[in-house]
Amino acid sequence: MKLTTVTNVSVDGVMQGLGGPDEDRSGGFERGGWAMPLFEEEAAAFLGGIYQRTDAFLFGRRTYEIFAGSWGTWADPGDSPFWTALNTRPKYVASTTLTNPRWADTTVLSGDVAAAVGELKARQGGELQVHGSGELVRGLLDDRLVDEITLLTFPVVVGQGTRLFGDRGPDIALDLVESRSFPNGITAQVFRPTGRPRYAID
Repeated sequence: MKLTTVTNVSVDGVMQGLGGPDEDRSGGFERGGWAMPLFEEEAAAFLGGIYQRTDAFLFGRRTYEIFAGSWGTWADPGDSPFWTALNTRPKYVASTTLTNPRWADTTVLSGDVAAAVGELKARQGGELQVHGSGELVRGLLDDRLVDEITLLTFPVVVGQGTRLFGDRGPDIALDLVESRSFPNGITAQVFRPTGRPRYAID
């Protein structure tokens, strides 16, 4: 399976609490809901297409709880590619503490996450998607398990909150394979990691 990460970020790289003011207040975050006023039909259709093509989802614990408490509890609206994908496809969650997941068709990966993800990737065909889950994404990049990175960048500087990439991490060269822009200034870029970057030689 191909492993794809899908992340909504601000221009300053914040990915925390994009959906609403109370979605994720960890670390004293007070600026939740920054993405939704900018999210419009074309960007929603693009993201909906991403959800529709997935064969399974992989989450970190915090993102899983956010999704399970929202998409996992809402009634089927009948026309949402997000709801349909999230409630009909298998879900995997990396956690050492979650023992009784409340969302149907969830499997907990409580051991060696890199090894478990490697086994999932070894399955024939399909796409395994990671949405949000910043800590998990950073670990997967460290272990060079990510095949494709999709970033939706929103034209806003949030100024606080958890960022997708921290101050230290692996250096990764990326090939841009797709780029789109939408009304309200959202842009989407799809990258494929290609190893380490080249650096200028003095």
